Amino acid sequence: MTGPSQQAKQALGARLREIRRDANLSGRALAALCGWHFTKVSKLEHGTQTPTEDDLREWCRASEAEGQAADLIATMRAIDLMYVEWRRAQRSGMRHSQESRNPLYERTTLFRIYESGLVPGLLQTADYAATIMSAAIERNQIPNDLDAAVAARLERQQYLYSGDRRFMVVLEEQALRTRVGSTDTMQGQLDRLLALVSLQRLSLGILPLGGERLVWPSVGFWIFDQSTVRLETPSAELTITQRSEIVVFEKRFEGLQDAAVYGKAARYLIRHAFLDLSKDRE
Repeated sequence: MTGPSQQAKQALGARLREIRRDANLSGRALAALCGWHFTKVSKLEHGTQTPTEDDLREWCRASEAEGQAADLIATMRAIDLMYVEWRRAQRSGMRHSQESRNPLYERTTLFRIYESGLVPGLLQTADYAATIMSAAIERNQIPNDLDAAVAARLERQQYLYSGDRRFMVVLEEQALRTRVGSTDTMQGQLDRLLALVSLQRLSLGILPLGGERLVWPSVGFWIFDQSTVRLETPSAELTITQRSEIVVFEKRFEGLQDAAVYGKAARYLIRHAFLDLSKDRE
């Protein structure tokens, strides 16, 4: 699985490839026009080499697509700036990190959420959230304000029930089975998901472990309206605001939705995970 920084570079590389192909140029032909070694084109298109701003200008000049240079440069700068170190963001505790998200949630009307291994915060129970946060506090050695941080996360769940908002959530089945805390904690979380399936403003899809699909599991991501994408890694948070990059995630989300099951089928997978936990008690 590639990290979000590499994914962003690969998405930029895919755009460069499209520009080259639209110009009817082979990789070797473009390299010759730019005065580069022919392997550089492949490295840039696959995201294994980071382009400079001059590289992007040359690429667009050679492809007769100068009008796209400014947008590509803005995208490259956004990739350079998109990491925010968790220690800096959380140095005053996790509560501040949780509350800092509220303005974005407040102005968002469409949430599109994909998670591969865990239930997202908006759908978490207090025990489930506390287990995850306490581990993060210990691991990252940040100030211990666990109770206040959990309260802030749960308070943010008010957005599930207020305003003219819609929530589209797609979870890998693995997220139902990743063990977080005790059996009671896990069953409580699964029970909450069962209750939320019937929430009218929430679309909850599950991607079955053995289901057919064309989009594979990846790092989780959240799309806020059409303006922002956020991804989290163990050490940083990645924020994407460039519209051309957001489109990449929107298309990916559509593919995940197409492979997910909903309604009765989703309830079956949640109940099955719940029952498997019950067997652990026997």
